[in-house]
Order: sequence, then C-alpha cells, then structure tokens
Amino acid sequence: MASETELKKNYEAFQRKLLELLPLHAGKFVLMHDGEIVEMFDTARDAYVSGNKLYPDQEFSIQEVANAPVNLGFLSHALS
Repeated sequence: MASETELKKNYEAFQRKLLELLPLHAGKFVLMHDGEIVEMFDTARDAYVSGNKLYPDQEFSIQEVANAPVNLGFLSHALS
C-alpha cells in the first residue's frame, strides 16, 4: 500500500494538472508515481494492473480525470 506521503504528493500533483487534463482526458484514469503522471488508461483496473507491474511495492496511486474529486473506494485507499 502506498504511503501517506506518496498519496499526498500524487494527489497534489494531480490537482495542479487537472485543468489541463480535463478537456482531452475526462473519464480516463491516470497512474501516478512520485508526483508524476506515468500513464493514462480507460479503466481503473487497467491502471491498477499496470501499477502493480511497474511498482510491485505498490508505491503508486490512481486518479480519475473528473471535475470533482472521485472516491474510487477500495482503489483510492487500499490499492493506491
């Protein structure tokens, strides 16, 4: 599970980039690591599978490109 520091860094970086992402990528899921967007996916599951392959220590998070913060439930907390 990602540390609180990793989650916070990723979320803050995501929020700073959100306005530029929304017009072209709304509804996509971004895989984030170390405050950077690694890749975009059509589904949260695809982002999670890729995150596990790239970062087996689970130091990554997933965010949906949306106007409002979205709680992905289990993915937001346990798998982020």
